[in-house]
Amino acid sequence: MQHLIDRFLSYVIIDTQSNPKSKTTPSTEKQWNLATELAYELERIGLRDVTIDDNAYIMATLPSTVDKEVPVIGFISHFDTSPDFNGTDIKPQIISNYDGKDIVLNEAQNIILSPDYFEDLLQYKGQTLITTDGSTLLGADDKAGIAEIVTAMEYLVQHPEIPHGKIRIAFTPDEEIGRGAHHFDVEKFGASWAYTIDGSQIGELEYENFNAASGKVVITGKSVHPGYAKGKMINAISIANEFIGILPPEETPQRTAGREGFFHIHHMKGEIEHAEFEMIIRDHNKEHFEERKNLLKKITEKLNAIHGPYIELELKDQYFNMREKVEPVMHIVEIAKEAMEEVGITPIVKPIRGGTDGSQLSFMGLPCPNIFAGGHNFHGKYEYVPVESMQKAVEVIIKICELTATKKFAT
Repeated sequence: MQHLIDRFLSYVIIDTQSNPKSKTTPSTEKQWNLATELAYELERIGLRDVTIDDNAYIMATLPSTVDKEVPVIGFISHFDTSPDFNGTDIKPQIISNYDGKDIVLNEAQNIILSPDYFEDLLQYKGQTLITTDGSTLLGADDKAGIAEIVTAMEYLVQHPEIPHGKIRIAFTPDEEIGRGAHHFDVEKFGASWAYTIDGSQIGELEYENFNAASGKVVITGKSVHPGYAKGKMINAISIANEFIGILPPEETPQRTAGREGFFHIHHMKGEIEHAEFEMIIRDHNKEHFEERKNLLKKITEKLNAIHGPYIELELKDQYFNMREKVEPVMHIVEIAKEAMEEVGITPIVKPIRGGTDGSQLSFMGLPCPNIFAGGHNFHGKYEYVPVESMQKAVEVIIKICELTATKKFAT
């Protein structure tokens, strides 16, 4: 346990936040600090063919221990952290033998991690939790996944008696801003399939995710003295409010769950002559996803017909539901389920209300379900991870490697 804790803490204290406004890869120079250290560490634990390319993508190989042909499989995590909250100067706290009560993250600011609000905490009574100090995120998304993969590979290097085929691992930048797979070389990786270790609570196993798009609405207005504005002023702020008011109010993140989709406005600014807002559009169902984008187009057309041609809409597809690519090879999900069950975990198979590198990689020819990394409350000050969940993730990775070497696959 302590070895895993120390490894994880050595990662999270390195600031690796990505930046959606940057055009470079990685999007922030500071991501190189951890990327370089990871490449060295993979060599130190005994992996082969360790590479880090010009975009900071890291790949490495664990050679096979069996003398038969076994599919090459992979494990992938990302080392950037979310730009949504402070990720600088992280000071993790370790809570041993959690008693099921409130955890004071920051006494001075009265920031409390409470099971009254975050009821999942009660699952981990008696366990060891790693939390924030209330001023930053933690970075378990996805440095927990990295720590688990590295620890599993280290164990397999040290225990060559465990049968497994060739294993490939990769660590990527910029997943949090939707670019984690943009420069991923699937051919170089050379795996038949892979697993992202990037889920949340223990037991999660996901092979479907949102279809995703981004939207930006820009409104150009006309400023006129308000005393003489009748028939002349075009108030961009008012038109923006009108546009937002037409969107279905019940279809927002805070009012949806499961496979329900949503519109989410996350940035907005405005003056009389110029207003704009940005949103994301999400839906698991491809047909409903297209309907959502069409609704935005219809609202734009309707308001332009009323006010004049002052509204511009920009839509960009981001990623699609990996289920389409994973269902034809469902044995890769069944192996993960079996691995969990063999190490005493009940699989929680459910759709991701988000996306992973795996969703893009699946459409690039690398089917890639997602497995739990153990963390909770990502992207904010209430983030935490139970160490026991991380230990179980290590066991699952090892067991997947072992099971893949024992299965018979159609040729």
